Amino acid sequence: MRIIDIAKPGDLKNLMERLKVDPYGIKIMLPKGLSFAVKIDSLDSIAANILKQQMLSLGGDVALPRGILTGKLKNTDCLLLGNLYQLSQLIKKLKLQPFGLKELSFRLDSLLDSYQKVNFELDLPSGRMRLGSKPRIMGIINITPDSFSGDGVLKTSLISKSICLADIVDKAHRMIKDGADIIDVGGESSRPGSLPVSYKEELNRVIPVIKVLTKKTKAPISVDTYKPEVARQALDNGAAIVNDISGLRNRNMAKIIAKYKGAVVIMHMKGRPRSMQRNPVYDSVVDDISGFLKGQIDYAVASGIPANRIVIDPGIGFGKTTEHNLEILRRLREFRSLGEPVLIGPSRKAFIGKILKADCFDRVAGTTAACVLAAKNGANIVRVHDVRQIAQALKVSHSILN
Repeated sequence: MRIIDIAKPGDLKNLMERLKVDPYGIKIMLPKGLSFAVKIDSLDSIAANILKQQMLSLGGDVALPRGILTGKLKNTDCLLLGNLYQLSQLIKKLKLQPFGLKELSFRLDSLLDSYQKVNFELDLPSGRMRLGSKPRIMGIINITPDSFSGDGVLKTSLISKSICLADIVDKAHRMIKDGADIIDVGGESSRPGSLPVSYKEELNRVIPVIKVLTKKTKAPISVDTYKPEVARQALDNGAAIVNDISGLRNRNMAKIIAKYKGAVVIMHMKGRPRSMQRNPVYDSVVDDISGFLKGQIDYAVASGIPANRIVIDPGIGFGKTTEHNLEILRRLREFRSLGEPVLIGPSRKAFIGKILKADCFDRVAGTTAACVLAAKNGANIVRVHDVRQIAQALKVSHSILN
């Protein structure tokens, strides 16, 4: 006798098939083996009590504060506890209930669909990129003299005197050969404490590179920028993705991306690079980031960017302490509730250095560990400097898990 570790729904299905369970029986029992804890925000006390009674009747439960049960509280957050079968039956029951529970049933139904979604198709100008359980790799090319990772191509701020486009093409080709699916080009450092550069300087750095990479490589090119004019010219010269660390805070950015039919990475950042690491504080780091990303997804769609051109990034290292970053990685799967593919960028970040007491050149092993865990927890894209090592590790971990 032993307890079976069910890491994903496919494990349970495979186990029942090996036991020669009838296919119809598998269909009935599979939802009973998948349990969920669903946090519901700001629920009316009457609705909360009805929800608890309905869930108890199905064998599940709802965690509520005592004040809701005694009538002292009029509104609350709550935790819905049950397996997939119980939740699916609950949805049917709630559709017949008043007090906003009918609307809640539709939201819960959509949430469960989003959370269980593993495969996506990212719509790019050149075609669709499939994203699944094995993460795609975004290779980083920094056209900067001051990247935190020490890998910036520029040695001075003058591109004409310090950059060789042929060297950059060679670097991109090596990354693609090593396993990169996307090349991310950035012209401004976003390391903690960094100062912004002018959009003209950023254009001088990235546009020549994007022009040559779109001609010399087959991988989609992403531009790492929060400046609308840089994004516009990058898209006009063949870039397929805008990787916006500000998460579309500039209202012109979404309009430009929509016009050019580009894809976007919406990232969460608390503050600005210059000051973001000065004592960042959250009520709940995952809740706060999720709320921001949900709002920006809705804004992007309303601005003309379809959902299948959106990727979300919780922003490891951007206004987060080491503890925040570790919690994000540990709870990364929760961001799947938003219904969009998830990108994670832990590469050579300071939290790894703090744990290992290692400088930025000695963080490959730590980055590898973070990427493997992120992949297990639902990441669809990992953004990294050390493509070869990460690609090999992800290939092995994917083989183990699948």
